Amino acid sequence: MIKNLLCRGALLAGLVLPAAAAHAQRVGLVLSGGGAKGLAHVGVLKELEKNHIPIDYIVGTSMGAVIGGMYAAGYSPAEIEQIVLSPEFQNWTSGKTLESKTFNYVTSEPSPSALRLGVALDSTLHAQVSSNLVNDLNLNLALAKLMAPAGAEAGYDFDRLFVPFRCMTSEVFTRKEVVQRKGNLSDAVRNSMTFPLAFRPIRNPDGKYYYDGAVFDNFPTTAMKTEFAPDIIIGVNVGDVAYKSYPFKKDDALLAGTVLSLGTSVADTNSVGRNGVFIQPRLGTLGAGDFARVKDLVAEGDTATLLKMPLIKQRIARRQDSTALLARRRAFQEGAPAPRFLEVEVHGLRADQNEYAAKFFQRKGREYSLDDIEEGYYRLASDDYFKNIYPRIRYDAARKGYIFSLDAQRNNNVTAEVGFVLSSRPVDNFYLGVEYRRLRRLLYTTSADVSLGRFYNGAHGSFRVSVPGRVPFYVEPGVTYNQWDYQNTGGLLGRNVLSTQIRQQDTKIGFQVGVTPNYRSRLLLDAGLFTLRDDYTNGTDINSSDVLDKTVFHGGTVALRLNRNTLNEKQYPTGGHHYSFTLRGVTGSSEYTPGSTSLVAADDRHHQWLQFRATLEQYHALRGDRRAWGYFGELMATGQGTFSNFRASQAIAPVFVPLPDARTLFLDKYRSGRYVAGGLRYSQPVVGSLLWRSEVYVHLNFQPFEQAADQTAIRTNGFDRPRLTASTGFVIMTPVGPLALHARYYDDPAEHFGVYAHLGYLLFRGRALE
Repeated sequence: MIKNLLCRGALLAGLVLPAAAAHAQRVGLVLSGGGAKGLAHVGVLKELEKNHIPIDYIVGTSMGAVIGGMYAAGYSPAEIEQIVLSPEFQNWTSGKTLESKTFNYVTSEPSPSALRLGVALDSTLHAQVSSNLVNDLNLNLALAKLMAPAGAEAGYDFDRLFVPFRCMTSEVFTRKEVVQRKGNLSDAVRNSMTFPLAFRPIRNPDGKYYYDGAVFDNFPTTAMKTEFAPDIIIGVNVGDVAYKSYPFKKDDALLAGTVLSLGTSVADTNSVGRNGVFIQPRLGTLGAGDFARVKDLVAEGDTATLLKMPLIKQRIARRQDSTALLARRRAFQEGAPAPRFLEVEVHGLRADQNEYAAKFFQRKGREYSLDDIEEGYYRLASDDYFKNIYPRIRYDAARKGYIFSLDAQRNNNVTAEVGFVLSSRPVDNFYLGVEYRRLRRLLYTTSADVSLGRFYNGAHGSFRVSVPGRVPFYVEPGVTYNQWDYQNTGGLLGRNVLSTQIRQQDTKIGFQVGVTPNYRSRLLLDAGLFTLRDDYTNGTDINSSDVLDKTVFHGGTVALRLNRNTLNEKQYPTGGHHYSFTLRGVTGSSEYTPGSTSLVAADDRHHQWLQFRATLEQYHALRGDRRAWGYFGELMATGQGTFSNFRASQAIAPVFVPLPDARTLFLDKYRSGRYVAGGLRYSQPVVGSLLWRSEVYVHLNFQPFEQAADQTAIRTNGFDRPRLTASTGFVIMTPVGPLALHARYYDDPAEHFGVYAHLGYLLFRGRALE
């Protein structure tokens, strides 16, 4: 929808205002800031145009600059309303990652980290911590696309826009109020909405940084008088006004919105002048962060303007002919330069670093399309090393085309991750990761992480070299160590100890080569040498004097994997999709050392097999509701043979893990080399962000292993009976990860009904052959 508006060219400007008699009244419209409350300005514009009230000048700050800037750029109130009601607008204001722009080229496998802290470290070891502000990637590109046509036609002079416009900002370091009259319109609007601790300030072409103009004047009537000197001012305030007395009984309801506005000035209701009109929409409990309530906010602006319309018509005798206005606006749109992108430029980094970033933009012909620009922008930003980028679109009149430029700053070359999980069962874990990146002509990434806990301990280290281009790829050697201890992992309403004690550990040294033709999906070649060690007993009765059996399996593996992941959460997602297809070859030798519970003699065996695994997961929102349902499917087929005994064969076999805590349980009926599984997931909000989530699965094992009387493994014929898995409970996403409470059922003799709770991401790295 936004692209269509751009192509129609809502950026003309530069045509003169309609001819009018010298004595005709000139009307100035002042739009205040107020975060989401500024969406009420759309309703004001709708009623003013509907009642033929002329608008000759606009001055805005913060959200008032956004709405006023779009109107000054030639967008009609109806088009502006369509924009703010669109799903895209919610993504701009929230910083939510767009599913269609989720790229898997540089992303890692999901980790249990809850906090990711970026640090910019220079050669002198001076560190600068990145602020946790709203992700502005979507917003910046949207503003650039929306405002670029108008700026081009106006020659970057705000007096030549469809309606002459001023945008209020404040210079960060000198603390001076700045009235923006010229330059890139999207820059001006973006500067004006840079409220401290919300959006980061952008670096302007003059090298300066600016904050929201509301810091000094949230109701800029003075700037309107100084810049344009209109005959009449219509002032619309959605920010705070000073109360003559303390608002008892209302203070709690007003508090949240007031706290968000403490950094802004209070509107002077008399500053519109004796013949002016002051409009204050009654927004009640609607706050500065209520961007989801667009319709309500627009409606309140509409209502407030209607109530003042008799006064407006009384004081403004002049009327705007709607046919003439429509014709003038259409002329703007049709006269806008076509979106031809001639060149992509990257500035702000070293020359070789700028060259690396520019390679993310690929064109199909001699020019870039708007799709090419968007694709390259989100490709580059998929690595948070490049999150701190700002786009500009500038028209080159001599070449009759646009130049897309990126102002890039070094960002997060050191990243630390921290996560933990607290559980009602003793599987608590702590996770710490660190990553260092060095960018030259290529991007070099060194990373390491460690997980510590009673059930799981692991460590991983890798070094990646990323090569962008038409077919980007990376090479990543690495080493991984894992250890699981399944003893004493029972808990609340669960068993106290597993029927079989087992400890597993594996080490893998290898490399990955990742290739992607379009950044969306990733084709991985994974190869390495591994050593797997399993210690276990063979009986159901465990004695402290038992000597455990030991199976050591070492060899090599090569896998080819195709995957794509756009899920909106690492755990308990409600949107997006994920698919993964893996073909793996395994070869190696096992060495078996019997323990005190063994009936089988020591032996060595050679093993070789192929295995294929396919996983598909997708979610759909129910129309007009926050409820969502999803489906999950998995197919596993492997040629794995038997090891020395049944327990060793089960320990090596693939495992079906439909629920978050399934990996923390050693369930024989969920371990099989050949199975097919499917399930449904459903979630709906209960109160606020608290979700009720239910899941049900059926899996069917084919020719599973069974234990013979002599403890060896035998493969049965045909299919086992269908196995049911189910869970229902509540989930709420907290800043440190999900807080969940579930009642669940496993169809296994060792585990049936149970209640399970955890705080944090319950995620563990897979085994070397998964």
